[in-house]
Amino acid sequence: MARIPAPVAAVRQAVRSALAGAVPRGGRVLVACSGGADSLALAAATAFVAPRLGLAAGLVTVDHGLQEGSTERAARVAAWGRLAAFDPVEVATVEVTGPGGPEAAARSARYAALDAVAVRWGAVAVLLGHTRDDQAETVLLALARGAGPRGLAGMPARRGRLMRPLLDVARADTRKACAALGLSPWEDPHNADPAYARARVRGRALPALVAALGPAVVDNLARTATLLAADTAALDALAAGALDAARTDKGLSVAALAALDPAVRGRVLHAWARELGAPGGALSHRHVDALDALVMGWHGQGATHLPGGGAVARRAGLLVRVEPDPV
Repeated sequence: MARIPAPVAAVRQAVRSALAGAVPRGGRVLVACSGGADSLALAAATAFVAPRLGLAAGLVTVDHGLQEGSTERAARVAAWGRLAAFDPVEVATVEVTGPGGPEAAARSARYAALDAVAVRWGAVAVLLGHTRDDQAETVLLALARGAGPRGLAGMPARRGRLMRPLLDVARADTRKACAALGLSPWEDPHNADPAYARARVRGRALPALVAALGPAVVDNLARTATLLAADTAALDALAAGALDAARTDKGLSVAALAALDPAVRGRVLHAWARELGAPGGALSHRHVDALDALVMGWHGQGATHLPGGGAVARRAGLLVRVEPDPV
């Protein structure tokens, strides 16, 4: 029997480990495939692994319409998916609009499209091709933004139906896997465009760190994300219980909040602000700090305004939602 090339085996094992036990036998998974090396290697591995686990596998490629030839590229990926026996195979065409710049808007549109296809086909999971290198880049970007532990925890291996089986696989191995399987990945020009922050990290910052500190820096950054994700999950669980304990029929008890460890209290206030309608992407540490000041630095100050139009004030020993002051 011919020996399976090590990179092919590594990608297949990563997919098998992610799916086995996490997706019930007979369930359906979808692979999000752009045609790049990472998602193409993921798709090829899933086509091999899924039927051996008793799973159905489909493929979705998203046409963002941002580059010349994107429609033809999506059609080629879909044609390959059919040859690889994926069912269903869909091209999801999206319109990239919205806040946060083109990267954020494209990501939001892509995830919304993937979610819609998953719901339509009853898929248990949507598999994404993010690798260990992507995770290291995410940690560096979070450091540059001054993110806290939640940001430094990087991309989760699973959140809802989204799964990332390749977070422990090197990007170089996905390229080698494609070469071993005779697959020709698409090279996304955005990945090398210095107009995008992630492209600058990929092309300049991370290589500079590797040159200065050695190749282990990529593994260590990704490992940092894994460790912080575990710590964050534990603190979030504590915060969920503390939020319930602080609730009253009118708001949150200031006394209960003041008794909490600052790390837990910050998470409680963040979670409560989200409940009040503050968008997670717009809710910053400055908003949470202002809420915390209503608890720990109270001197009669007025309401704290939150993104999304809400406001919180301290009244009779409670934090309560109030109508924002008119502009």
